[in-house]
Amino acid sequence: MNAMSALYHIAQNESPTLQSSEWTDYFRNFIESCLQKIPQDRPHSDDMLGHAFLQRERPDSVLMDLIQRTKDAVRELDNLQYRKMKKILLQEAHNGPAAEAQDGDEDLEPGGGRTGTVNSVGSNQSIPSMSISASSQSSSVNSLNEAAQDSRSELDLMDGDHTVMSNSSVIHLKPEEEESFSGEQAASSEPSEPQATPAPAPRKHYRNREHFATIRTASLVTREMQEHEQDSELREQMSGYKRMRRQHQKHLMGLENKLKAEMDEHRMRLDKELESQRSNFTQEMEKLLKKHQAALEKDLKTFNNDEKKFQQHIQVQQKKELSSFLESQKREYKLRKEQLKEELSENQSTPKKEKQEWLSKQKENIQHFQAEEEANLLRRQRQYLELECRRFKRRILIARHNVEQDLAREELNKRQTQKDLEHAMLLRHHESMQELEFRHLGTIQKARAELIRTQHQTELTNQLEYNKRRERELRRKHVMEVRQQPKSLKSKELQIKKQFQETCKTQTRQYKALRNHLLETTPKADHKAVLKRLKEEQTRKLAILAEQYDHSINEMLSTQALRLDEAQEGECQVLRMQLQQELELLNAYQSKIKMQTDAQHDKERRELEQRVSLRRALLEQKIEEEMLALQNERLERIRSLLERQAREIEAFDSEGGMYRKPVNIVYFEFENMENLIDKSKTNEPVVMRTQ
Repeated sequence: MNAMSALYHIAQNESPTLQSSEWTDYFRNFIESCLQKIPQDRPHSDDMLGHAFLQRERPDSVLMDLIQRTKDAVRELDNLQYRKMKKILLQEAHNGPAAEAQDGDEDLEPGGGRTGTVNSVGSNQSIPSMSISASSQSSSVNSLNEAAQDSRSELDLMDGDHTVMSNSSVIHLKPEEEESFSGEQAASSEPSEPQATPAPAPRKHYRNREHFATIRTASLVTREMQEHEQDSELREQMSGYKRMRRQHQKHLMGLENKLKAEMDEHRMRLDKELESQRSNFTQEMEKLLKKHQAALEKDLKTFNNDEKKFQQHIQVQQKKELSSFLESQKREYKLRKEQLKEELSENQSTPKKEKQEWLSKQKENIQHFQAEEEANLLRRQRQYLELECRRFKRRILIARHNVEQDLAREELNKRQTQKDLEHAMLLRHHESMQELEFRHLGTIQKARAELIRTQHQTELTNQLEYNKRRERELRRKHVMEVRQQPKSLKSKELQIKKQFQETCKTQTRQYKALRNHLLETTPKADHKAVLKRLKEEQTRKLAILAEQYDHSINEMLSTQALRLDEAQEGECQVLRMQLQQELELLNAYQSKIKMQTDAQHDKERRELEQRVSLRRALLEQKIEEEMLALQNERLERIRSLLERQAREIEAFDSEGGMYRKPVNIVYFEFENMENLIDKSKTNEPVVMRTQ
């Protein structure tokens, strides 16, 4: 913990203290004063300079003591390295005679007065140094292993009891039993003492494999179950995707059938409404025609009655006129007779017989004249009666023609109104069908777009799940590689150890030869000093070899860990690039499908607009043709009616030509048929002129 970390730690917790008892009270008090929790209570630097820890007297042999302590520490480290190398040599005792590795045990170890025998204490002390160095150099591997274990806790293999499954039973084995069963040595621990590896161990392993041929380890069973689950998950994902596609197609087909049925029902309802309107129009027209026929018959009866009354009225007037005329003739006859008598009475010379003859002749003349006047009166009355009757009949004929024109105009206006209503209904039906078609198209396109969006979301989700599964598989593979790495590292470490064992053997043989040579050439009194010097030299060289061995092991561990990290990082990078490329391809494909769908929707919308426009144009053309046909029919009806009426009047006038006067001719006059049609629409009477 550095100074700043300590200050941060003090602000949140209690002040740290020195727990070991090897520190002096001065130093403990000095540390407690510097690391007080409340900043205001901490002393100033000037105050700390006057502390007893800094002001106390120091012995003059401090540097010598430090040098001696350093020498002792170095000697202790050399002894540890020496014992480590002796342990390495002892581990290979089964490859050669044991006495060769223990020749130097008779001599004294330098500086300690202890024997050179590698006991269990020395072996136990050599283990922590190796484990510390190995753990310090392979921290990256452990950290990667821990990260992989944290991310994939469900894939952690059991370090304790393992389960072995057979066809009929499940067997739980301890780690030692699993080692004997699988035939592999543990890679995480070193033996504390030399072991004589027996030769029958591989044969025992083969016997177990032959005897338990159906038993599989828990890791293999777990891996097979996981692979089966992955395959099942992939098949389930694919079957779910296909099922979703079938459901989407079924949904679209059902929606299209539903909308088609709704469209057919709507069209049938509109057709039924149009047929009902046409039927009502036909019934109304039949009623109108019957009404017109009844009105014509009623007018005919009325006209006949009026004609009879008019004729009777004229006859009554003529009878009165004839009676008054006859009375006046009688009076005139009497008066004339009296005048003739007076004339005869004045002329006395005329004979009576002649007078009688002349009087009779005058009477006959008067009677003949009166008879002629009466006949003339009767003739005039008859002519007047016939003329007035003809005039009355002509007026009745014209009135009947006017009624026929009014009825024809009403009928034609009724047909025009019905046709306008029918055309308005057709246009309304067209608008209704157009609105329904656009609404159905929008519904189908919206449903299709929603289903495509759901499909794309599902595809993206499946792709992301696939990416996660690939990443999980790669992490699982890396975890297995990390878990398998200690075995490969152990084999490499054994190779390095074997090389250093050969080096130690060579150095030991050289040491023996040098020792024998020096003992032969030096006096016996100096043998002890020579042996001590040789022993120290051998210990120093073995310590150097131990350092080289540790350096080689650590370098090998770091190199292998770095290579594994680089390889795994490269695999991760390649997988990420591959998955990213697949995801980009999926996005591009989905974008293409979306663009194609939008283009299809636009095309469908344009085609529908074209169909609707064409149908509207055909409907308007049909309406124009029907209106033109109705207009022509109207003109033909009016023309035929007027021509018939003109022929009737002309025939009527020609029949009474011998009785009519020149001033009583009646005829129709019109400039063109359009004026007549306009006047018939506005209910104006036809212009009639007499001359």
